[in-house]
Amino acid sequence: MGREEAPTRAAVLELEQERGVVSEAYDFLDEKRLLLAAELLRQLEAYERMHAELESLAAQARGRLASAVERHGLHGLSVYPARPLHGVDLSERQRNFMGVTLVETELLLAESQTSPTQPATNPSSEAEACRSVFAEMVARSAVLAGLSGNLHRLLKEYRLTERRARALENVILPEIEQSLNEMRSYLEEVDLEDAIRARLHRRDI
Repeated sequence: MGREEAPTRAAVLELEQERGVVSEAYDFLDEKRLLLAAELLRQLEAYERMHAELESLAAQARGRLASAVERHGLHGLSVYPARPLHGVDLSERQRNFMGVTLVETELLLAESQTSPTQPATNPSSEAEACRSVFAEMVARSAVLAGLSGNLHRLLKEYRLTERRARALENVILPEIEQSLNEMRSYLEEVDLEDAIRARLHRRDI
């Protein structure tokens, strides 16, 4: 037999109860991995959309950087007033999904970051457009970072849930079912032997 329990009717009832508990656990894990897979796909779609937007911004940034260099020269652009970085904050909004922490990230800029600390001595639309697109890239990258972390955590939890579900489905439940079948067969044989002995005893009487 697959287990060490004595083949009694009480053991059969106990094992049937255990099978019910394990079956419920498997159903929960099966439902959980479906929900995790759906959330993975949703987060992946958002990640790919944001990544495509960032790639488009990168192409714009290269073009506007070239225009700004052409307008000011490399040295002139290098001393063009930049937006200050002090006070920049990364906002995180967390939520729990099936035991996985999902985070929505956003770059927060104080009002002081909306304009440079000092005006440019030789301002131009080319330089302003270049600065604007690079600032937008930084903001989008903050959002993308949150999505990337979500994907890693969701994938880790999905793989763990998948392993547990498969262990219950392919190992634990078949083992319990085999033990139940063996116990029932043994008890049926015992009942048959008792019935035969009782019949023979009545004949002898």
